[in-house]
Amino acid sequence: MQKTSNPAELRAIAKQIRRHIIEMTGAAKSGHPGGSLSAVEILVTLYWDVLRHDPANPKWPDRDRFILSKGHAAPVLYAVMAECGYTPADQLNTLRRLGSIYQGHPDIRFIPSLEASTGSLGQGLSLALGMGLAAKLDGRDSRTYVMLGDGEIQEGQIWEAAMFGAYHKVDNVVAIVDYNKIQLDGFVKDIMDLEPLDEKWRSFGWHTLVIDGHDLAAIKGAFTAAAATKGKPTVLIANTVKGKGVSFMENNPKYHGVAPTPDEVQVALKELL
Repeated sequence: MQKTSNPAELRAIAKQIRRHIIEMTGAAKSGHPGGSLSAVEILVTLYWDVLRHDPANPKWPDRDRFILSKGHAAPVLYAVMAECGYTPADQLNTLRRLGSIYQGHPDIRFIPSLEASTGSLGQGLSLALGMGLAAKLDGRDSRTYVMLGDGEIQEGQIWEAAMFGAYHKVDNVVAIVDYNKIQLDGFVKDIMDLEPLDEKWRSFGWHTLVIDGHDLAAIKGAFTAAAATKGKPTVLIANTVKGKGVSFMENNPKYHGVAPTPDEVQVALKELL
């Protein structure tokens, strides 16, 4: 794959990723388009500009790692991995079919280049911190990135892991909260409000940055700042829009877990030209 930091090229890649997400979930007639669309710029920046990785050698020992803890947003990860060359792009529309490598949640048994099987919410941060600590013990300079859902961080295990990460100074781990403010049952603030979210993470001992999760320059700048931070892990609270890029999906709780209809697919794809 050809890595790039050119904003125009990254925006074009992001648009293609969004088209894949719409087509995949539309073909499956199920899935989670909203939270996949909100994460696009972050994953595009990671895979094309930040992560040290090699699709031709996916288990390279010194690679950086990415874990999608909110595994229900698998369509965005699958689209990114396919565009990078890890998996076949021409099979993306087999999402959620029996026997497809593109299961409803990322499954390392089907895609060995994944770092972990995820989707049982609350566990990804613990996985990432374990990988980060292992890299330190092995004397490797690899870094681990993990994306968390905002509804997911209502889980208690997230905060146990947050305590562990700060106490053990696992400064090669970056957590990213996809803060689109909508979870399965509605708006996060109406279910169990997370605010003040930045103060919570800081109180747990994390280097905490609040960014626009769709601003490529802000995302890259935050990853650069995280890499320069020593002695504590970093969390990026990325303010995003659920369903970003598709007008009728934006900030609409319906599309957390409802796929677009065939007509909606066509409307969305026209918007993403």
